[in-house]
Amino acid sequence: MTPVLEARGLARHFGGLRAVQDVSLSLTEGELHAVIGPNGAGKSTLLNLLSGELAPTHGQLLLDGTDVTGWPAWKLARGGVGRTFQRSDVLRELTVLENVRLAAQARLVRGWRMLRGAAGDGATVELARDALERVGMAAEAGRIAGTLSHGGLRQVEIAMVLATASSVLLLDEPLAGMGKEDVAAHAGLLRDLARDHAVLLVEHDMDVVFAVADLVTVLVDGAVLATGSPAEIRASAAVRDAYLGHSA
Repeated sequence: MTPVLEARGLARHFGGLRAVQDVSLSLTEGELHAVIGPNGAGKSTLLNLLSGELAPTHGQLLLDGTDVTGWPAWKLARGGVGRTFQRSDVLRELTVLENVRLAAQARLVRGWRMLRGAAGDGATVELARDALERVGMAAEAGRIAGTLSHGGLRQVEIAMVLATASSVLLLDEPLAGMGKEDVAAHAGLLRDLARDHAVLLVEHDMDVVFAVADLVTVLVDGAVLATGSPAEIRASAAVRDAYLGHSA
């Protein structure tokens, strides 16, 4: 299948520091692609390049075959590239539905007028409710977001990205800080999202990565050490030496 988002030789240098070095990878609808590696490997910088938060020093980024290298984050988001962050960006004083509806409004530019409240716009409310249904949070729509558990907040963040009608989901450590029960539920959600999205997952929980990923890329010192199926990555001596250890 044709990649939805494709990086070709992406690099980002900060003075003499080569945070990302000539990274190439493809994200395809129906596939969950995980990126793993030790702290400082360049994973977050790579996500920043793929989402437009940073411009590459060199290399190329293609979205649906169109060269979008150097596009800012807002323009890539409009093009269908959605992202979650390590730190929660949920507005805790608002309800769950209000948070997700605000995300939908960012996608549907409808020329809001002072005499018409955004909360009454059927299209954005429907998008928000559909997204909450998808992540299993429909029953919590009226709840104040700040009263949710950490796992619940992560679900809301994913719903916010879904409400923007993104075709690409860049998920930065969505399971960080969760208990075992929440991790198990979210692992199932990740697999479900990959049915009709191109998903890139950055995650340190190797049990989850190997359970849900179709393809795994290992970054070390900003460069790709290996890419392959979970079984191939587990069996790689180079990956075990650099990251997984020999008990994996």
